[in-house]
Amino acid sequence: MKKLFNILMLAGILTFAYGNAFAQDTSDTTEVASDTTMADTAAVETAAPEPVAAAVEPEPETEASFHQVVKEQFIDGGPTFMGIVLLCLILGLAISIERIIHLNLATTNVKKLLANVEDALNAGGVEAAKEVCRNTRGPVASIFVQGLMRMSEGIEMVEKSIISYGSVEMGKLERGMVWISLFISLAPMLGFMGTVIGMIGAFDAIAEAGDVSPSLVAGGIKVALLTTVGGLIVAVILQLFYNYLVSKIDSLVNNMEDASISLVDMLVRHNLSK
Repeated sequence: MKKLFNILMLAGILTFAYGNAFAQDTSDTTEVASDTTMADTAAVETAAPEPVAAAVEPEPETEASFHQVVKEQFIDGGPTFMGIVLLCLILGLAISIERIIHLNLATTNVKKLLANVEDALNAGGVEAAKEVCRNTRGPVASIFVQGLMRMSEGIEMVEKSIISYGSVEMGKLERGMVWISLFISLAPMLGFMGTVIGMIGAFDAIAEAGDVSPSLVAGGIKVALLTTVGGLIVAVILQLFYNYLVSKIDSLVNNMEDASISLVDMLVRHNLSK
């Protein structure tokens, strides 16, 4: 429940940030338009009446910002499919950010942990080593606790316990990845669906007009293809996060395996030294 709340909170923050940017852009456009109108009115009032002799030079057009271009293309693509694609991006980013934070917190300094466990074994025995592992955060320390709890049953039980609980910890690390993969696949498919529906609408307009007008065809095709572009952009962004998370999980799993082997060797040496 807590994890679901964190994901929803991240999605809300991303949506709120996009909405503020959209509103700020709209207000800036309104202010610029009002300032231009006031300036033109003042210029007309203060200008002296002169005969029209020379042609008025057109004012240079200001270049639209990147955010304005994205907003215009989003509106042209249609709110239905573009909104769903945007929702996939927001939810995918929220899950990705939550997973990145979780995996970074799960990272453990294995060398330091092994050294502390060995010192605890030599000083206070198995109970002291278990206390050290309980005070350490991460899946490696949790696996160590499970192995040390089976120490009295022999090294073979320790190895079986480590292998079994290692699979559990691996499942926890991979939790949520299936949703990111879903959004990566879903966003382009929604974009393609919007393109097909847009093309159907364009051909309906051509049928009603009874003539193939280049402007009519070009406008319909442009609007139809915008949803595909949006879906592909969302898929590319989420794929980058997905690959980073997969590489991070692989690194943690390798550390878990190496640390487990080192723990078993340490326990064997500890039993032999008794």
